[in-house]
Amino acid sequence: MKKLEFTIEINASKENVWDALWIDENYRNWTSVFHEGSYYESDLAEGSEILFLGPEKSGMFAVIQKMVLFEKMYFLHQGEILNGEKQEGTFGENAIEQYDLAEKDGKTELSVTLNAPEEYMSYFVNTFPKALEKVKEISEK
Repeated sequence: MKKLEFTIEINASKENVWDALWIDENYRNWTSVFHEGSYYESDLAEGSEILFLGPEKSGMFAVIQKMVLFEKMYFLHQGEILNGEKQEGTFGENAIEQYDLAEKDGKTELSVTLNAPEEYMSYFVNTFPKALEKVKEISEK
């Protein structure tokens, strides 16, 4: 696993950015950059499970380690989902994905930190900035 960090400044309140990230319709919009038809199933409460899925019912599952409304959403990935079936332990112990929002003077800095397997490094380096541009676009509407 290798740590990646992405940051973008958005001309919107942290509440707008949060909604751009986690309201279902918006989530489906910005994550389409990764995989068309992506969605999640969860109540987004700290300690809850979250399923990150595509139209074929495959994806990943994680636990929400930390959730501070309008500020932090941290996931610890547990494994993959293939054809609707969980594949336990398919990720290492440090498979994190963290979203941090900090607002100052009407602008919000969105930082994303994740640990990615070596084989996915170039994919995330090329794709995550495009996804964050979509979050910015949604937030600034």
